[in-house]
Amino acid sequence: MAFVLDASIAAAWCLPDERARLADAVQDRLIEDRAIVPSLFWYEVRNFLVLQERRKRIVPLETVKILTDMQGMPIRFEEPDSDHVLELARSYGLTVYDASYLSLAVSNRVPLATLDRDLAAAAKQAGVELFAA
Repeated sequence: MAFVLDASIAAAWCLPDERARLADAVQDRLIEDRAIVPSLFWYEVRNFLVLQERRKRIVPLETVKILTDMQGMPIRFEEPDSDHVLELARSYGLTVYDASYLSLAVSNRVPLATLDRDLAAAAKQAGVELFAA
């Protein structure tokens, strides 16, 4: 079954010392299922990687490898309805960025994979199933 993939999960894949059981389970699930993301996902992942380069945790060649590996994963882009995103951001006190992931999960009726506590709490309140490890 498809699911919505939040950038917090992808960020956990990037650094060995930040691995999380949930992130590993999501990565395993991508062997047989596909993930849905808004286009901002790639900007969030790239921003995370550049910040890690600045902190000297990774080098640019590692960024290239990580992005190449991720681009080979079964991840589909879908843009959420902008009015719905605003409604969710207002209703649950989320950033518009986080609300875009929640909107996709709601509209597609699929689980949400996230390590973000606020987004997970909002998903529960909205009746969205959370991806479980």
